[in-house]
Amino acid sequence: MPRKIRDASLETRTARHRLKARKEPYYRLIEPGLHLGYRKLANGPGTWLVRRHNGDATAGSPYRRENLVTADGRPIIADDYSEANSKAVLSFGQAQERAKAFRPKAADADDGAPYTVAKAMDDYIAFLEEHRRTAEDARYRDTAFIRPVFGSVEVGGLTAKKIRGWLSEMAKQPPRLRTREGEDQKFRKIAHDEEAKRRRQSSANRTFTVLKAALNHAWREGKVQSDTEWRRVKPFHSVDKARVSYLSIAECKRLLNACPEDFRKIVQAALQTGARYGQLAELTAADFDPDGNTVRLRTRKGRGEEKVYRATLTNEGASFFAELCAGVPKAEILLRKANGEPWGKSHQKRLMAEACKRAKITPAVGFHQLRHSWASHAVMNRVPLLVVAGNLGHADTRMVERHYGHLAPSFVADAIRAGAPKFGFKPGNVRAIG
Repeated sequence: MPRKIRDASLETRTARHRLKARKEPYYRLIEPGLHLGYRKLANGPGTWLVRRHNGDATAGSPYRRENLVTADGRPIIADDYSEANSKAVLSFGQAQERAKAFRPKAADADDGAPYTVAKAMDDYIAFLEEHRRTAEDARYRDTAFIRPVFGSVEVGGLTAKKIRGWLSEMAKQPPRLRTREGEDQKFRKIAHDEEAKRRRQSSANRTFTVLKAALNHAWREGKVQSDTEWRRVKPFHSVDKARVSYLSIAECKRLLNACPEDFRKIVQAALQTGARYGQLAELTAADFDPDGNTVRLRTRKGRGEEKVYRATLTNEGASFFAELCAGVPKAEILLRKANGEPWGKSHQKRLMAEACKRAKITPAVGFHQLRHSWASHAVMNRVPLLVVAGNLGHADTRMVERHYGHLAPSFVADAIRAGAPKFGFKPGNVRAIG
């Protein structure tokens, strides 16, 4: 006998009586792409209907709704007041069986093959490629961490216990190193301090977010019956707030002196603007405004919409960009490598590591720390947080307050330093009483 779906809100007349009458039906997924609906009326028994996936998400709604009806076209009612008779009055279980006659064609075309995590990831990545800008990251995490473990597992067979175990094991793995195709995967030597543990857990959380998003996408598309199992899994708590590090002014100067000439220019541009590597790599000469001493920057977040804003430069920064733009056509890329090629993805990583080593900056910093350095020094020099946020391209001060707020001089700190007791202690003049 086919298994009946249970639903505490719909399966008994007592439960249905407690529902509020409304225009929108109450739905229960009974199999991928197919929902049984119950429309609660203000008076009289409710009616049963079916909602099925039509496989066309471009036609306004990917679902088609229609009432369950008798042979002569009358709406079938629920057994709210009358006993079910398998004809004009149906119980919740009988309505399920009647609704299965409306199975989506897409489901039949799949020949009953199990819907695996690999298929869910394929569908989700295809969605990202069309509607978002994060498909590349999702594909990498799928290939490296998700598909090797869960690829052949049917989505309906995933359990919270399995996902928790996978998340825990992933957080214990050492960081992966870039490895040539065909070679065994290489790993960085794992550190055992608290910061290293936080980073691994934070990375595991990001991969779990990709898996969860793919499973939610499958659930919304009617490919799976329930999202209960993965909703029960919680990510690692309080591990996403990194300790913001920044370079001192002296370290910034040493770093610049340690860079090759072509790389030095893009590093200096970062220190003058607080811009990200990708933003600087696509700058053209037209983006510099010598009249307003600003640089036009572009950023893409979330759904991929481009946001354009202007970063205001110091006189030093304006002079630097004016020199860069001298004789350069407006449409030309402003910052290039020594061989004339534009800076591409990850081209900065090795050069930053080598420059930090020559400049004796320990631990070495990444290119993004140059952005942190600009913001940190601006805040410590009493630039208002709202101004710093605007120059970094943030819509409000929340991110700036989160990362740099502790550096801002405050009334409390100024008052304590001015008025708290001073004891005249000097290094070396305190002796133990013997």
